[in-house]
Amino acid sequence: MKLHRNLVFAVVDALGNIFNDGEYADKVVEKTLKRDKRWGSRDRGFIAETTYDIVRWKRLYAEIAEVKAPYSRANLFRMFAVWAVLKGIELPDWKQLEPVPTRRIKGKFDELSKIRKFKESIPDWLDELGEKALGDKLWSKEIAALNQQASVILRVNTLKTTKEKLRKALLDDGIVAEPIKGYASALQLIERANVFTTKSFKDGFFEVQDASSQLVSEFLDVKPGQRVIDTCAGAGGKTLHLAALMENKGQLIALDIYGNKLKELKRRARRNGAHNIEPRTIESTKVIKKLYNSADRVLIDAPCTGLGVLRRNPDAKWKLQPDFLEIITKTQQEILRSYSKMVKPGGKMVYATCSILPQENSEQVLSFLASEEGKEFTLDKENKIYASKTGFDGFYMALLERSN
Repeated sequence: MKLHRNLVFAVVDALGNIFNDGEYADKVVEKTLKRDKRWGSRDRGFIAETTYDIVRWKRLYAEIAEVKAPYSRANLFRMFAVWAVLKGIELPDWKQLEPVPTRRIKGKFDELSKIRKFKESIPDWLDELGEKALGDKLWSKEIAALNQQASVILRVNTLKTTKEKLRKALLDDGIVAEPIKGYASALQLIERANVFTTKSFKDGFFEVQDASSQLVSEFLDVKPGQRVIDTCAGAGGKTLHLAALMENKGQLIALDIYGNKLKELKRRARRNGAHNIEPRTIESTKVIKKLYNSADRVLIDAPCTGLGVLRRNPDAKWKLQPDFLEIITKTQQEILRSYSKMVKPGGKMVYATCSILPQENSEQVLSFLASEEGKEFTLDKENKIYASKTGFDGFYMALLERSN
């Protein structure tokens, strides 16, 4: 592979924004790709994948390059050089890339690869937390799986098309997508491609959604004609799936504290042809209280550490702080106790997170069931999904039923 100066410089600039200015990797990459209209899909792919790769392995590469935060431009070029050497890419003779000790880089990599926190490139506190929560064996497997690049998974929008029709339409665009056994609406891309420019996407035939995430809405066991509430809807990935499972029949209330996210949901719902969604911003507790004892089904896709989705958000490893777990578990418990009151007698509720930590998952459910608000509920079933076992994101979901 031949390295091109303008592409490498774009990567280094992006890394500076992410590491030194604390910007989100996905936003930085999106902004960087707009810098030069002449860049083709291969150039854009190089920038995005290289940036994410160096973000993912930041600690390991910084250790090998012997640099510390905040990173100067020279430091960032050194980290880039480490990335290139370990990928077997020949470095050009540029002044920014001072003579690189290739053998020393490889030797140091071999040495550090024996220590999990360096090998998997994670902060000390996170390594200790993961080992304590999951045990040495499972944590080692899980963090290794969460460092792999995520596949592109589509959820077929059954309001508009079928799996087979979508596969054929994508094939016309040169995109090969295969069904995944055990996932009713999922298609997996064989090779990465920009699916957002396809006619199928613009026509609302699919959404990009990880296979594990697709299991959450199905877990809620919704039926057409019911009243369903998605309490932490955000931009509506799971809401849109619920609308499809309900066949556009019944009432689907999408709640969130962020009105701008619900605006995005409205836009997506129009494209999806999902007509039974009613977005409502939670501006006060009145919005919740009005819905007490009224829903057949309630989904609580709770805010969490996001440790199960590190494959697609590698910068979360560096943004998470040790005290965040304590803060978020309190929030989760408050949400569970408050939002569960929307379930009517005989109704069902799913509590879900994209985390792999028991503190956010089964322990939260047990704590809720032991509370005053949870005494009328029983746990029907739960599903703990690990990336190391499925190859998809880490998730947790629990189905709870309220007695009549």
